[in-house]
Amino acid sequence: MDQSMFQDIIQNLLERIDLVYISVLIISLMFHEIAHGFSAYKLGDVTAKNDGRLSLNPLRHIDPLGFLLMIVYHFGWAKPVMINPYNLKNPKRDMAIISLAGPMTNFILSILFFIPLVALRDLPEYLAMFAQEGFFLNISLAVFNMLPLPPLDGSKVFGSFLPDQIYYKFVHSNPRIGMGIILLLSFTGVLSRIIQPILYGVLNFYYFIATFIAGLFGIL
Repeated sequence: MDQSMFQDIIQNLLERIDLVYISVLIISLMFHEIAHGFSAYKLGDVTAKNDGRLSLNPLRHIDPLGFLLMIVYHFGWAKPVMINPYNLKNPKRDMAIISLAGPMTNFILSILFFIPLVALRDLPEYLAMFAQEGFFLNISLAVFNMLPLPPLDGSKVFGSFLPDQIYYKFVHSNPRIGMGIILLLSFTGVLSRIIQPILYGVLNFYYFIATFIAGLFGIL
């Protein structure tokens, strides 16, 4: 990396520093990874526990480069949780459950962030910003991670429905190929065209449920 490129990254970082976004990002990534490790632990694999990945210390879950890219470009990664499938009773099924735990945790977090937005009318501005950021970020993380492309979580969930021979070739394919495809889709704009309709669908569903519940209780 030459000096000018490094300076550009630093400049972008300084321009994009948003303490609300960063705090929400840390929380969201941390609980996403803890969910992977905890579900693996409950299914018989103690690798994540022994690696300290059930900790609430965010430093154990953040990859410095991936986190920096998330701040600058809103595209990056957390430190992956190591899983030993040989410790699982049913590796194919259990890996799907472990993988699903991360995005499902983000969906749960999005609901927790969404509740004060619709339940509290006089929410202070900084709390409203925090809740909005947490709401949209966690939905985005959940939807993105459920894409059926290795090494994303959705690949193992989708792969669990494939025949064993195809499953192992698909799931254990070179993750760099999958990341290359994701980057290509991102830079060409195809990724946003795939994700945006799903995001809008989820958002509309949330607002529909919120409106329905509010109507029941006479809030509206």
